[in-house]
Amino acid sequence: LTNNKKGMKKLFTAAIVALSMMFGANNAQAQVQFGIKGGLNVTSMSLDKDKLLDTENQAGFFIGPTVKFTLPIVGLGIDASALYDQREAKLKGDINGNEVETSSKLKTQAINIPINVRYGVGLGSVANVFLFAGPQFGFNVGDKNQSLLKDAAEWKLKSSNFSVNVGLGFTVLSHLQVSANYNIACGKTGDVTVSDAAGATLQELIGKNGGKANAWQVGVAYYF
Repeated sequence: LTNNKKGMKKLFTAAIVALSMMFGANNAQAQVQFGIKGGLNVTSMSLDKDKLLDTENQAGFFIGPTVKFTLPIVGLGIDASALYDQREAKLKGDINGNEVETSSKLKTQAINIPINVRYGVGLGSVANVFLFAGPQFGFNVGDKNQSLLKDAAEWKLKSSNFSVNVGLGFTVLSHLQVSANYNIACGKTGDVTVSDAAGATLQELIGKNGGKANAWQVGVAYYF
């Protein structure tokens, strides 16, 4: 876990340095816009590759400040945000022939920092369509320990996570932006510890995946 945190910090630092250098080298020509962004998550949480445990898709939300750099290269830009992000999923499934359901929803609350490279085409400042992709660095700010199967097991969320965004969107009059993307979790989001036989069965079913919270996201941003 310590090595993972160090790797995450190094990756995040490298991304910020690269962004700063690019902006510093082009600040005479680059256009910078600040704004606010918000939207909805529809999470699909995968706990095991054999689908022995199923989860229902659940809606969440994200909101926070954002900044967009339009570079002097035609169509190319970068955007970065600091978003409060909430996701949740309700567990249900079959263990030893018995249908089970947790007493509460699994919930994640994080500060996510997506940094996307974007390429757009369109009618100048009137409207454009763009594609984007990039890394996202997440830091858990919610409850890291959550009970499963009425305290038979406990899911311990990681303090940080890494994911990748891929999506598209459009901008109108250089101010209003609508986008949709798929957020792909890289690595598991937590580990399961057990307190009885039922919890041990749950841990066996989950295995090494530890839960991945992928999500479809639809967002709206307004740049000033």
